[in-house]
Parts: sequence; structure tokens; C-alpha cells
Amino acid sequence: MIEAERLTKRYGEVVAVDDVSFRCEPGTVTGFLGPNGAGKSTTLRMICGLTPPSSGTAAVKGVPYRRIANPGRHVGVLLDAAAMHPGRTGRETLALTARLLGVERERATETLERVGLPAKAARRRVGGYSLGMRQRLGLAQALIGDPSVLILDEPANGLDPEGIFWMRSLLRDFADRGGTVLLSSHLLREVEAVADRFVVIAGGRIVAQGAKEDLLSAPGPMLVRGLDPAALRDALTAAGLTARPQEDGTLAVDGTAEAVGRAAAAAGVVLLELRQASGGGLEELFLSLTTASAAATAPGTPAPAVEVAR
Repeated sequence: MIEAERLTKRYGEVVAVDDVSFRCEPGTVTGFLGPNGAGKSTTLRMICGLTPPSSGTAAVKGVPYRRIANPGRHVGVLLDAAAMHPGRTGRETLALTARLLGVERERATETLERVGLPAKAARRRVGGYSLGMRQRLGLAQALIGDPSVLILDEPANGLDPEGIFWMRSLLRDFADRGGTVLLSSHLLREVEAVADRFVVIAGGRIVAQGAKEDLLSAPGPMLVRGLDPAALRDALTAAGLTARPQEDGTLAVDGTAEAVGRAAAAAGVVLLELRQASGGGLEELFLSLTTASAAATAPGTPAPAVEVAR
């Protein structure tokens, strides 16, 4: 299990992560999603004890990561596949990891085969590896201690479609055998295919979290178009409704049709369109939650959040 409780990280006056709380249960894959700069990597580093939080706590298997004895035997971590010694071979890299964790040297060969790095590739120096090969080696390092928890940051970077499908199968099998997976990735379709739950972060804050089927089946925001777009947006703002411009020229509004209609009528704005967006998969959910997130979740302002739990 992974637990984050009100995690916050400040760098001077900049709030990189703000009051983030979520749980990852055994037997599940949790997709941790957000645009670049949203705070995903900082959050993962705090969970793994690499970055101290300004406030809040994080625990893995019930205790802070730094208090886990020989953590690689319990938690597999892949945060940066480039952070490997380029002069060592893949086999040397994994053999050293095995020695540090106190596992049998033979597991290095087994794990290299498991992640798709054959003997010929394992004999090559890491400096000559492609990004995809480094990702496979990094995942081998995460798996060699036979952990029950995996924390992975963009593990599919550099993988070809076959490699992405392979990783999806590996992570699904790991969770189905009782493991806990926290997966950060910008490949939304792949996350949607493998994850049981989503945690969406924008501007350093959680904007939605819950079971996949509940979040993706939840009705979308109201979509509205007016004869005078600027006047409509002003009317909605004056009524306390958040309006986000969409690519098709409509405004996405977190409110009921009645609230939108009353706001427009009070301002004398003629509406050309008013309808509720249907759930359109993870990409639509992600875009609807993170569009204009910099303004909606600026430090010091209330951030709208959606939580759907079963």
C-alpha cells in the first residue's frame, strides 16, 4: 500500500505540490496523471524519500520509505532510467543491484530475460543502450528484489508499441498477483488500458481521483456557447461558475444547466448551445480537468476537485 497524506512541497514562494492526498491499494494499478510541471515527479520523489516534504506525510507499506530496511526487497522504484553508470554492462549493473539487495546472483540473469534484455544486449555497456533498453534495465532493477510495490515514473518512454504492450501486461500481472503499482505516465491510452484507478494532478493539486469506471462514466461538464462569448464568460464568472474555453469554441462549465441558464439570462446573453458533455474516455477527462489549470489552481485559490470512490 502507498499512502500520501496532505503532501506539500514549497521552493521558496513557489508551491510545487499542494496538499496532495491519495492511497494505492494492493492488487491495483493507479495511474498518476497530469500535464508537465503539475507536480507528479516531485510527489513521487517525496513518497520515495528523495525529496523532503514541506509538510504532510507519505508511507509505503505503512511506514515512511526511509524507514524500510533494505527497501529494494519491498519497493521497486524507477524514477529516472538515465541514472545509470554508462561504463558498466547491463549484466554488471544488475549483478551489482543483486549484491546490494542481498539476492542470489542468478536472479540477475532471470530478471534480464524477464524484461526482454537477452544475453547479447546484457553484455553491452549501458552507455550504448537506447532509451527503451535503459527503461527495461531500470525495470529489471526495480523487480530484482521481488518487491510487492512498484513506483514508476514514465516507464514506457522510448519503448516501441510492442514494448509498451509488454509492459502493460507485466504491470497488470504484477497487480493481479496482489502487488501495488503507482504509475506516472503521459501515455493516456496505455494508462487507461492498465489502470484500475486514476489520480489526476494539475497545478500541484489533485483535481480528480477515483475508480476508472466511475470517473470515465461520470457525466462531463456543461458545454455552452453564446452569441457574445466574452459577455457569456463574464456572466458565468460573476455567478461563481468556472468556465474553460474548449477547442470547438464552447465553454466547459462545472455547474448545472439551470445555473448556466440563469447566469446567462440575468446578464441578457443569448445562448446558442447548452448541453452536457458525455464521457469520452481518459483523454477527454484529462483535458477537461487540466485545461486552464494554471489559472484555476494558482496557489492561494480554491481548486475544484472531483473524487469518485467506491
